[in-house]
Amino acid sequence: MISAMRVPVTDSTFVGEARRAAVDFAARLDFSVERASNLAIVTTELATNILKHASPGEIVLTDVFSEQRKGVDVVALDKGPGISSIAESLRDGYSTAGSPGTGLGAITRLADSFDLYTQPGRGTALSARIWSTNETSRDRPCPAGTSTIEIGGMSVPLRGEPVSGDAWCVRRSPQGTTILIIDGLGHGHLAAEAAKLAVEIFLNAKEPSPPELLGRIHGALRATRGAAGAVSELDLETRQVRFAGIGNISASVISAEHTQNLVSMNGILGHEARGCREFTYPWPAGAALLLHSDGVTARMNLADYPGLLSRTCTLMAAVLYRDYNRGRDDATVVVARERTGI
Repeated sequence: MISAMRVPVTDSTFVGEARRAAVDFAARLDFSVERASNLAIVTTELATNILKHASPGEIVLTDVFSEQRKGVDVVALDKGPGISSIAESLRDGYSTAGSPGTGLGAITRLADSFDLYTQPGRGTALSARIWSTNETSRDRPCPAGTSTIEIGGMSVPLRGEPVSGDAWCVRRSPQGTTILIIDGLGHGHLAAEAAKLAVEIFLNAKEPSPPELLGRIHGALRATRGAAGAVSELDLETRQVRFAGIGNISASVISAEHTQNLVSMNGILGHEARGCREFTYPWPAGAALLLHSDGVTARMNLADYPGLLSRTCTLMAAVLYRDYNRGRDDATVVVARERTGI
């Protein structure tokens, strides 16, 4: 189950807190000494940049698991003035705050992957991924002429809560890529227990279709407070999304020209979910699948974010979380899209 920690950055004490959180993540995921040091440095630099240039902001650390690898995504979010020159800011020795100016340059060298999105007057989002060992550290490119599905997300607990009642996870098989997003009712430990059980059922169940998977989860959650949830299956061969949802999970297929909202039925998994149905939607080339819990408002307009669809899925999810998080519940945003090797 993917875990995340949010550290607000409002004064210098939170830089140290962010670094300690990074050290804890590295210890839990068995990072090598060198990779743990890299993670701590990157997290410290990102938090320091927020403090110098765009406070208040926040750091979010999230587990990453992929093809037997494990790592951490470090995301820095702010609503500050934005970066006027990305190329200059990434050059060692450049600074607008009287510092040595090695922060972003150091991050790009130490991180296995790095992405940035900024808008003048609206803020900046930066993401850095660090794998646990040197041997499998670099992201593997998609082979030329083939396609894969890239997925990234943010699942952040309500401020003050130690755990999130939201969760998401992925299953990959020859039939396609299947994504679960679950929102345990309320927040805190009881909501997290419902979400954790749903993830376990999803990862171990043999049912192939989204409605059957939700049906199995529905039965398992009867002893819990219940949850809203959705299962999406992405098929690159047919270019379709098969979707089934119960409760307040929002989903849409987004392209530069059009947004198709997906239908989620009323109910509560574990209590009342009699109308579970599968709906099939086209998935155009270049489109992204967007999923989010009701901790994030559905009133999104991606036209306000030129170029965002070209960024990594993790960074897209982070920007939308930053700008549309309601601030009164756990919040989850997941983005998936096709990536083609060239």
